[in-house]
Amino acid sequence: MKGIKFDFNNMFSANVGSAHGVEEKDILEFSGGALKAHEHLNKILANPANRIKLNLEWAVLPYQDGKTIKEIQDLGKEIAAKFDNVISLGIGGSYLGLKAAQDALAPAYFNEFSQARKGRPRIYFEGNNLDPDTLSVLLKNLNPKKTFVVVISKSGETTETKAAFMAVQQWLKKTVGKKYGRQIIAITDPAGGSLRKIVAAEQQNDALSFRSLPLLEGVGGRFSELNMGLLHLAILGVSLKEVLAGAKDMAAQCSLGDYSQNPAYMYALLHYILYKKRNKSLAVVMPFSETLKSTADWYVQLLAESLGKKYARKVEVSADGVETWIQDKNAVVCVGRTPIPCRGTGDLHSVQQNNVEGENNKVITFIRVDKFKNEIKVSGKGGLLSGKSFSALITLAEEATEWALARENRPNCTIILPEVSGYNWGALLFFFEVATAFEGELLNVNAFDQPGVEGYKNYMYYKLGKPGVSQEIANEIKNNPLIKNPKYII
Repeated sequence: MKGIKFDFNNMFSANVGSAHGVEEKDILEFSGGALKAHEHLNKILANPANRIKLNLEWAVLPYQDGKTIKEIQDLGKEIAAKFDNVISLGIGGSYLGLKAAQDALAPAYFNEFSQARKGRPRIYFEGNNLDPDTLSVLLKNLNPKKTFVVVISKSGETTETKAAFMAVQQWLKKTVGKKYGRQIIAITDPAGGSLRKIVAAEQQNDALSFRSLPLLEGVGGRFSELNMGLLHLAILGVSLKEVLAGAKDMAAQCSLGDYSQNPAYMYALLHYILYKKRNKSLAVVMPFSETLKSTADWYVQLLAESLGKKYARKVEVSADGVETWIQDKNAVVCVGRTPIPCRGTGDLHSVQQNNVEGENNKVITFIRVDKFKNEIKVSGKGGLLSGKSFSALITLAEEATEWALARENRPNCTIILPEVSGYNWGALLFFFEVATAFEGELLNVNAFDQPGVEGYKNYMYYKLGKPGVSQEIANEIKNNPLIKNPKYII
């Protein structure tokens, strides 16, 4: 396959020693489990009812029909032609995936320079925190009449996004007037939820107000960039066909049952072995590309939320083959590698010190780019750097970092992109998604739920007096208050 390559030489004992690297016998030991994981994944993916129920519908997103893709591409072009600014409201994957796309596929400093944007609007991200300083500054400085709003929320009830949307709605309404809803698109559940109710009510009065796109059933937020992120890509002017083509080609390679030919399976299997047999619980992701730093941030959510689980998975299968995954409360496992985002070369002057000489409990994944969009050569003659290109220097820095880690018996691997293009970026996302799903199978946890995220939400909902909080949750909060002893506050 053209495009991405996965170099895992430095994961093996030959390069980093038997105490810290994978042995061939380790792979043979886990090969049976890998085959079982592949067969189970294939069985689920072949059944639409299972894909939707278990939140694996993301796996078919590369195959969306051309008509739908063209409509979204045209809609993005329409918005870009009419507005100077876009505010994108969302949290989790509805923010991190979009930010990753913009940093990777739009020119650097996209918002700062009109020439870089080539007529496209500035895009700002909000609704991903509750800090009043950021949104307030944005609303004070943008012209509401020249600003379009995209709000992304499946239920419409996520606190951060809902609060920001309510503030932005009022801001638009005050200046634009009663037709302010024509400057809003909601990407939300197609059938239910409070945001969908708002869309339906507004469209009864004005069909052009509060237009919407669907968050597809069975696609969880952190796996949904190729669904909810398509409009954002279209506004940027990125070819949706190109991004989906990269994901589609990666999907074909990642469907192979032979892990030696399947880069996502091999990535997951090697990390699983090092986690289980060599105590490598930290996953450092270090792109040697400034444009891919936000992609590392996106991957942090993908790995942490998917695989950081307290309970093992119990699988129940109905007579018609539809599965139900249940938390096995009798099997407390508390598993999941902890991801850490970094960037080369900047973090070689900080985190790399710990990577090389700190506790040997981590695996570093580098992302290397062979060809950059632009080039700069160092001027002058006779100096150490004279005549050298920046791309050659950053490539050498990545190679040197591999060497320094291997010399200290620190396992690492490298994902190689020929260039940062829509095609390769789509492939990279799908690679990580399949790897995460496969590792979830190896760990026997549900990689597609996030029960741990609900704890803080339930506490906030209870304190805010939201209707519908169960008595069980209310009692748990009332009976287990935070204890703040003044003795321990100085």
